[in-house]
Amino acid sequence: MSFPSTSQAVTSEPSLATVRALVRAYQAFSSYSETFVRQYDLTPAQFDVVATLGNTPGMSMGDIGEKTLITKGTLTGVVDRLERKGLVTRETPPDNRRSVIVRLTATGQQLFEQVFPAHIWDIQQHLEPLDPSEMELLRVLLNRIQSLF
Repeated sequence: MSFPSTSQAVTSEPSLATVRALVRAYQAFSSYSETFVRQYDLTPAQFDVVATLGNTPGMSMGDIGEKTLITKGTLTGVVDRLERKGLVTRETPPDNRRSVIVRLTATGQQLFEQVFPAHIWDIQQHLEPLDPSEMELLRVLLNRIQSLF
């Protein structure tokens, strides 16, 4: 692999424009999504945990971490705050004292049933201008980009 010899060659590289567009799209979605979930007194990470736990019997911290991509250290704080809000409980299974199962409380499940469908509906409204073939192409290309890294 040879590197471009000048910074001007680097800044005109098509891959840079593609990465910039990808990052800007992610930032726009992330900012919009954060504003939406904050209406429900949740941070994006808290919403992610509530959405992941919704309609489940609960999960271990490790499983939540894998499904949400929240780091272990951050996840503990997020679950702490959700617990203080009365939205989740932690339980230690008698057969595995080193494991912790996190479950939504009845209040947490009610919040999930209110917020999750509203958020999905809202996202659908924003993506509605894309036809199914565009959605499929976008999904394929994003998966391909992911696999390249």
